[in-house]
Amino acid sequence: MSQPYAIAPDDVARAAQTIRGHVLRTPLVPAPRLSQLTGARVLVKHENMQATGAFKERGAVNRLSALAPDERRRGVVAMSAGNHAQAVAYHASRLGIPATIVMPATTPLVKVENTRAHGATVLLQGETLAEAAELAGTLVAERGLVLVHPYDDPAVMAGQGTVALEMLEDAPDLDCLVVPIGGGGLMAGIAIAAMARPDLDLVGVEAALYPSFLNAIDGTARPVGGPTLAEGIAVKTVGRLTLPIIRDRVREIVLVDEPQIERAVHDYATLQRSLAEGAGAAGLAAMMARPDLFAGRTVGLVLCGGNIDARLLASVMVRELEREDCIVSFRMTASDRPGVLGRVAGRLGDLGANILEVSHGRLHLDVPAKSVSIDVTIETRGPVHTAEILDTLNREGLNPRRIGPHGGSLTGS
Repeated sequence: MSQPYAIAPDDVARAAQTIRGHVLRTPLVPAPRLSQLTGARVLVKHENMQATGAFKERGAVNRLSALAPDERRRGVVAMSAGNHAQAVAYHASRLGIPATIVMPATTPLVKVENTRAHGATVLLQGETLAEAAELAGTLVAERGLVLVHPYDDPAVMAGQGTVALEMLEDAPDLDCLVVPIGGGGLMAGIAIAAMARPDLDLVGVEAALYPSFLNAIDGTARPVGGPTLAEGIAVKTVGRLTLPIIRDRVREIVLVDEPQIERAVHDYATLQRSLAEGAGAAGLAAMMARPDLFAGRTVGLVLCGGNIDARLLASVMVRELEREDCIVSFRMTASDRPGVLGRVAGRLGDLGANILEVSHGRLHLDVPAKSVSIDVTIETRGPVHTAEILDTLNREGLNPRRIGPHGGSLTGS
């Protein structure tokens, strides 16, 4: 009987031997705080600890190691939104192989600069991975470079599957693996590696803005596209080699929206003390979105990448504090008299609020001519404390009205 898929379990086993000593055997760490949050026993596979911050090194090393001497001399080309780019650049440099990386112009700056720092030639092309792929194909045809595809390549898929081999060796009692899906290389490799455990449930996760695999599997036409925090899995075209594996062997694909991804990034940072980029946090987002799939089970989460821009991480953390009512903005109206701003600031201090930002103005048309509006952003101990502060200010005649962080009114507040 012919092998129905591009790779078999033996390919993943050979890949494990090939990459040994080239990539880190990352730890599978119990996560009691995440377990408490999700209602499952959670263990996290920390692929964010790889030298380039993501699992992509596994497939890159396995593919580069298979190059013939002439192919090594000519060099390789890869298209990537970031993590595959860094992995190919880093290990190509280690192995003395010239590398050219084509990245979408929208790729986060941290990933572009990290790729260049590994010695690769970086070309920015188009807005999407598909447009970057067109240029990569041209370089293959014109310069004879060898394409190292980010997911639709048997050697790459087999390399990524080694994640599952390590997880199942460290925790044979796992009931379920939760894996982010972009082009499908990681999920397909894991699914093949896990064939020896037919009782093991595999749950994939896609960003709700990029339901490409779900569309391909169930024949729907959900819209695909838009800005997402999980740009590492923002793939419009599914893998030709990865699709049949995922269609046959993945129990369910969960879609997660942007607030859920943001919250998961925040929770990894605060509860697990780990950096997770949007795609890396997608598995945790799925557990919070669909707790019914995981309650009471032993779940392996693949934290597949931690390359998040520091400014973006700061924004995510502040936004989550706003969602939790630990940071709140409001507008008050008071008589325009000397010292009123100081008195308001002092009162907020008495109430235990930390003032983050304050401004006042006289030009708002909804404020009487002899009054002044005061916009304040404060940090509190949580929603109960916030409510107490607003109630007190209201009783004292300041009539605080909730506003957005940039001054816009909040409907229903």
